[in-house]
Amino acid sequence: MKFSKWHGLGNDFIIVEPEPEQNPNWAGLAHRLCDRHFGVGADGLVTVRPLGGAAFEMRIFNADGSECEMCGNATRCVGLYIKRRGLAEGATFELHTAAGVIRPTVRENGTVRVDMGVPRLERGQIPVAGEPGAGAQNLELEAAGRTFSATGVSMGNPHCVIFVPEIAAIELETWGPALENHPLFPHRTNVEFVEVISPQLVRLRVWERGCGVTLACGTGSCAAVVAGVLTGRTGRHVSVLLDGGELQVEYSEKDHHVYMTGPAAEVFRGEYLERY
Repeated sequence: MKFSKWHGLGNDFIIVEPEPEQNPNWAGLAHRLCDRHFGVGADGLVTVRPLGGAAFEMRIFNADGSECEMCGNATRCVGLYIKRRGLAEGATFELHTAAGVIRPTVRENGTVRVDMGVPRLERGQIPVAGEPGAGAQNLELEAAGRTFSATGVSMGNPHCVIFVPEIAAIELETWGPALENHPLFPHRTNVEFVEVISPQLVRLRVWERGCGVTLACGTGSCAAVVAGVLTGRTGRHVSVLLDGGELQVEYSEKDHHVYMTGPAAEVFRGEYLERY
């Protein structure tokens, strides 16, 4: 199987274009491919299939083999992948995901701006346990021997956003998995810890569902800005500083969509030789 290795701010992916007859056990293959010692090594495996014109199916499998609904960094990588390989005309593409249609636009400077759609804020949509139509702000969570106050947001996948006074003081590898698997989140959750430096600048570290600590999370950055606006901590145009670099996020007051802009890069191409 031929593949291409990409990353968005260090959040790395193996992208494959399956042949029509190829339909392996993607979950098991993702687990093997993403292993950094016995496979290629990545945070996730992404499959891209043409649907006609500028439309493509995108499926995303975490390093643990679980399939996720959406991944912001992967959408930038796939958008640039389509553009550079000439798989469709133009610069804007439709990615059909489990979370709906996402539209990345490749800009002239090589960065990718993605219309991430409207965030989902009700408990039943995220999902968060409780009354389905209720909001998910001021969630009180007991985990890892501590009490956390969080905001739940879905960007097509669930997020638990926790604002902290000092990002350097968090215990990401302890608190992250405890919160990911908290019973309040029936589908598990991604966890973002956010330090607000100014209304236009935040520092974020993330524990990703099914992956663990990653250097960046696009949907998590979007969720953090949405939570920042909802709680009055940030403006609607925010620079998000991640371990792997910086994203620009806009939570539009006009159409209520979230727009994410950032880089993507191809690292290498290869062929996976193990039977699958």
